[in-house]
Amino acid sequence: MAAIEVANLVKTYGATRAVDGISFEVKDGEVFGMLGPNGAGKSTTTEMIEGLRTPDTGTIAVLGIDVVKNPDPVKQRIGIQLQTTALYQKLTVRELLKLFASFYAKALPIDELVALVNLEEKADTISKNLSGGQKQRLAVALALVNDPEIVFLDEPTTGLDPQARRSMWDVVTNLQKRGKTVFMTTHYMEEAERLCDRVAVVDHGKMIALGPPQTLIRENFHETALEFSTNEHLPMDQLQTLPFVESIQAENGITTLYSNGVSRTTNALMALAEERNTELKGFAIRMATLEDVFLKLTGRRIRD
Repeated sequence: MAAIEVANLVKTYGATRAVDGISFEVKDGEVFGMLGPNGAGKSTTTEMIEGLRTPDTGTIAVLGIDVVKNPDPVKQRIGIQLQTTALYQKLTVRELLKLFASFYAKALPIDELVALVNLEEKADTISKNLSGGQKQRLAVALALVNDPEIVFLDEPTTGLDPQARRSMWDVVTNLQKRGKTVFMTTHYMEEAERLCDRVAVVDHGKMIALGPPQTLIRENFHETALEFSTNEHLPMDQLQTLPFVESIQAENGITTLYSNGVSRTTNALMALAEERNTELKGFAIRMATLEDVFLKLTGRRIRD
């Protein structure tokens, strides 16, 4: 049995079709990512799965239970971390966990929860004195109070510095090791590539890609990306004629050439820049990523 099964999900708000016929399933024990820019429909989809919104049409089963018809039993078996969590600022980490534990028939031991999110040294610190990363880890701990079978993480690392983000990655990895199913939304492609067994890419309410990150990259790109700041002295028609260039994307001040012969393309690009008496600023060579997949499929970057 799949942990989550979604079929033909539709949600409209007036003339806006926020979710337009989305179907997928999440396997038991996997980390599943839903990716898309703001307004793509991922938050609405997630909230319907959690039982917080009612779909117009379609079916949702979580742990074999129909969420639309019977949401209460589901809520006892899942944990939810929202993008922003309102905390009682004068309660300590330990006190907040005890408070949330009192809402459930069963709960994990407080010390175990604190250890799960690496907050042992802050257990007796009031929440208003926690850093942004520590507050995010506390929010995850609050979602784990009832020892849920499925954990929903909504943009868990938004606004965090790189060190705090990687600390949160460790938390997600440990959740999977404990046998939890993790459903997460994120804007960060590096995060999705590292953590997720499979990802669903959504845009304008539709699912446009689904699969393991590396599979999606291989299916969409065999080329290497050459990236540099967009330069008006290097016209697109001339860049397109460079040897082994398969396609070009220019967006937000960045030009990306996708090449099947990176050495030949690089040499020709450098020669063209010298001929046009211009500098290639921020020049970099990299392998294709999920960001490239999204850009290819939608024509815009994930964070737009």
